[in-house]
Amino acid sequence: MKEHSSKLLDKALDTIEGAEGLLDMDKAEIAAGRAYYAMFYVAEALLYERDFQFSQHGQVIAAYGKEFAKTKELDPKFHRWLRAGFDTRISGDYDVDTDISREIVANMINEAREFLLTAREYLEK
Repeated sequence: MKEHSSKLLDKALDTIEGAEGLLDMDKAEIAAGRAYYAMFYVAEALLYERDFQFSQHGQVIAAYGKEFAKTKELDPKFHRWLRAGFDTRISGDYDVDTDISREIVANMINEAREFLLTAREYLEK
């Protein structure tokens, strides 16, 4: 695994832990953003291993879908989670009245952790 990819995965773990802390402080909307970013860093790490780098979230999400979900190299559910996480983050960041519950965010955090573990296993092969 490339050093930069490893650092992105470490950052994803730190971000998951940050999301958990925010959720414990009843900051669900902010925690949702952190959970999404953890998934985003995982996708970036996987793409970096294939020498892809992008400057926009949409580009990362689309490239991840093309490279890993469409090919079923990794379970397509991770791409669905990444896309849904992006939408939830946007809502949490920009809307003043959201329905982002503690349960939704706890689920996002679990998804981010599963995505991270799967990516680590995949890249360490």
